[in-house]
Amino acid sequence: MVGRGQAEQLSIQVAGTSVHVSGLLLRPEGARFLYVLAHGAGAGMQHPFLATLSVLLAEERIATLRYQFPYMEARKRRPDPPRLLEATVRSAVAAGSKTGLPMVAGGKSMGGRMTSSAAAKRRLPGVNGLAFLGFPLHPPGKPSTDRAQHLNDVDVPMLFLQGTRDAFASLELLRPVSERLEARAKLHVVEGGDHSFNVLKRSGREQSEVMAELVGAISSWAGGLPGLRPE
Repeated sequence: MVGRGQAEQLSIQVAGTSVHVSGLLLRPEGARFLYVLAHGAGAGMQHPFLATLSVLLAEERIATLRYQFPYMEARKRRPDPPRLLEATVRSAVAAGSKTGLPMVAGGKSMGGRMTSSAAAKRRLPGVNGLAFLGFPLHPPGKPSTDRAQHLNDVDVPMLFLQGTRDAFASLELLRPVSERLEARAKLHVVEGGDHSFNVLKRSGREQSEVMAELVGAISSWAGGLPGLRPE
């Protein structure tokens, strides 16, 4: 089992700009692959959910590269324009490629969507698949699949990790989206989870069980991707 070692701090320059953002690379011994992991709209790479997930993934020999978007680096609340967010995704993937490990990319909520948006426009070099932690299909109370249209242009496998209580993605809409993508997509439903994968006490589930489920789903899915190292 991997201990809670210090992550390596990185400085990543966003291509085409003078902007630099911070990154945290946690690489366990014998790492099988690297998950380039973007944060959600309201919390940065140091959020306890992402920090805990990274440690648990490391225990499964999965390295992670967490990174900031420019607005979060500058401690602003309003997300950057999509073009800058997507450029940051690409630059983080480029930084991840220097590890020499096979890669998957994605992230929490907006971070996952910006990763898929970047990949839809132009393939992310070295990335074998995309894993989304709570894909934000629509705003709460405004069901729609408009945000999923670009997924048709993503040409690598995708994993959707989604809670049954996620207000940002009605499963009645997300299931058909996943089915339409056919073999490229896998939907893993987390029973009782909300957009942050929190579960109610009355569910009888511990939060640690949910985190272990997420890690297991990522590990199992990635193990079947071409180009990634088996367990």
